[in-house]
Amino acid sequence: MAYYVGVDLGATNVRAVVANESATVLASARDRTPRGPTGIAVTEAVLSLIKKACAEAGIDPSEAVACGIGSIGPLDLAEGAVENPANLPDTIDRIPLTGPISKLLETDRVYLHNDTNAGVIGERFHSERNPDDMVYLTISSGVGAGVCVDGNVLAGWDGNAGEVGHMTLDPNGVMTCGCGLEGHWEAYCSGNNIPRYAERLHQDDPIETALPIEDPDFSAVDVFAHAGDDDFADHVIDQVAHWNAMGVANIIHAYAPLVVSIGGAVALNNPALVVEPLREKLEEMVFINIPQIQLTSLGDEVVVEGAVASAITAGTGDRERL
Repeated sequence: MAYYVGVDLGATNVRAVVANESATVLASARDRTPRGPTGIAVTEAVLSLIKKACAEAGIDPSEAVACGIGSIGPLDLAEGAVENPANLPDTIDRIPLTGPISKLLETDRVYLHNDTNAGVIGERFHSERNPDDMVYLTISSGVGAGVCVDGNVLAGWDGNAGEVGHMTLDPNGVMTCGCGLEGHWEAYCSGNNIPRYAERLHQDDPIETALPIEDPDFSAVDVFAHAGDDDFADHVIDQVAHWNAMGVANIIHAYAPLVVSIGGAVALNNPALVVEPLREKLEEMVFINIPQIQLTSLGDEVVVEGAVASAITAGTGDRERL
């Protein structure tokens, strides 16, 4: 039996799995993403989880044939590393990945992808139709998209295609993104920034609300938990839905996908408040064919499933190229 490793490196959690040649996961290990002191701590966490997953699968790491990685960005593909990730502390400036993993597994077959590109690879690999034109969109601690056009996953020369969360949607720049720039999609709609956006909206219109605006632990979970019971929470959710629809409309006009599959914690935990409004609002924003808008069927496994598929298919995730 051939063994393959998949890694999902997010801003919140890290996961490693071992799978067989059919992409069936045999073992898994997960932990929180270290907040420092440097990127090496994140690298060490990834290596530790790979070792743990391999031990659970009853294999030595050197028995793995290949490894796929779906990671937060920005990426430096030439060096196989993450550079200055927007949603981790500033002390984490560089996270080496492909080199250390290659050394651990004793193989050069280590494929690094932006996490959303891994997501679209996973969607295509496990889809019955294996659509040639589709987008995987994540709305989580950040916002990003993996795009496949005419059967080709668009990575870009440096691996950073699909950073749609950093498209400027608001030219007035009311909100500042985690990357430090203003008016980005992610600044309004990511799990990290929804509470900050709610605070700003409340400053502009300080109506009575049950939301714990002043609580330092105020989060996006609070906003969605008050949906339907609090007028201000409903207002915040409607505004977020507007920005999400604007971002998705831009993606549709740019790439003409047949399917937009949506994942990430914000969407997965609140599909009726995140995905459903998109279907309604896009009618007013898109003048070409509106694609099928759906919640990913792979849940929060989509990135690691794509990472495994990438390892199995030499980086492409395309079953037809096996």
